[in-house]
Amino acid sequence: MQVKDVMSRQIVSIGAEAPVLDAVQLMLQHRISGLPVIDASGNLQGVVTEGDFLRRAETGTQRKRARWIEFLMGPGRLASEYVRASGGKVGEVMTPEVHTVTEDAPLEDAVHLMERHRVKRLPVMRDGKVVGIVTRSNLMRALAHFALAAQPAAAGDATIRARLLAELGKQPWAPVGLINVVVTDGIVKLSGALTDERERQAIRVAAENIPGVRKVEDHLIWIEPNTGVIVEGPGE
Repeated sequence: MQVKDVMSRQIVSIGAEAPVLDAVQLMLQHRISGLPVIDASGNLQGVVTEGDFLRRAETGTQRKRARWIEFLMGPGRLASEYVRASGGKVGEVMTPEVHTVTEDAPLEDAVHLMERHRVKRLPVMRDGKVVGIVTRSNLMRALAHFALAAQPAAAGDATIRARLLAELGKQPWAPVGLINVVVTDGIVKLSGALTDERERQAIRVAAENIPGVRKVEDHLIWIEPNTGVIVEGPGE
């Protein structure tokens, strides 16, 4: 799947010379938490988000530090913080370093950028111009859509067992040779041993994701290596 398959094509943007209040009102009106900052030629100059308004003089939330810390920081950084806290134009408070993605990029690339840089949105570029926005909300809507569209029909007991074993066989964490799987009337009964207690929930999730599974009975055991205590599953 590519970025263009999930991105929003309707772009709500603002200019760098616009008043900060305009940016706030736009975000509230459209119920979004950030705006790309675009000039008259369509070039991306930065992005302004809710995070840029956390430390503002109007709300008395600008940073306050001890004098000795301010001395170590130096006047340049303090001056920059003053501009962000008190600036009246979008260009004075925006974040100029923007992480972007192209519309033909794999969706995985967008997710990687969001995770790595801890951002909620990425402008989508084509030939140097913004053509869309991909956000965490876009990813959630895509997940809901494709999960429902791809939901297969319920399977019989033999198929459930085969699918579960096949899924576990693909996972490097799964102790396939140590567990037994029996399926009766859609009830998956798990027995055997775990090599790590955290495998228990992962195996349960793998079973519950198979259409036709009505219940999972966990009879797996794990021996705590430090104490030798046997930890048994809850059964159902």
